Amino acid sequence: MQTSQSHRAYLTLEHLIVTLALKPGALVTEKQLIDLAGHGRTPVREAIQKLAWQGLILVKPRVGLQVAEIAPEDHGNVMQVRRELEPIAAALTAEHAADEQRDRLGDCARAMEECAVTGDLAGFFAADKSFDEILEDACPNGFIVAALGPVQTHSRRLWYSTASPERMDRAIALHVTVIRAIQQGRVAEARAAMVVLIDYLAAK
Repeated sequence: MQTSQSHRAYLTLEHLIVTLALKPGALVTEKQLIDLAGHGRTPVREAIQKLAWQGLILVKPRVGLQVAEIAPEDHGNVMQVRRELEPIAAALTAEHAADEQRDRLGDCARAMEECAVTGDLAGFFAADKSFDEILEDACPNGFIVAALGPVQTHSRRLWYSTASPERMDRAIALHVTVIRAIQQGRVAEARAAMVVLIDYLAAK
């Protein structure tokens, strides 16, 4: 698991973008992002590069940095990719995850269940990001995880913009079902549970 300063800066800024604390379309400066991330210039620049690659920050010559807008077609486009690839990633992870990764999946499921009790939407989204990163670590097909990384983040931001406590509770229950199947190595169940989860998230 990555724990570098640049990765921690990335996680902080990604969370601010996903939870709309950094508004879509907002112009920001490098110094503002350094202050928000709480890390130095080099780690934050590396974080900005990753966010730009994911399409969350636009680097505009002579203008600066802009948080990406949300376009009407984004939801359908990101879910199309997730529907095809994420069930495969879940199945591969269920088959290949190491014991340490399965332990982290259990921690992730518990964190989500706590968020369901407390109604902590931002906490759930942080746990969901952790889940995505465990999949990224554990899935042996690097091409799949490279394709999924950006769309998972965009999907979280889109979902956050319309989220409600009722939808969060259902989403958490479906996430936990997927996580438990992966954690216990049930390959077919992990794939099927991920299909159900993606179908739910795709329904606006």
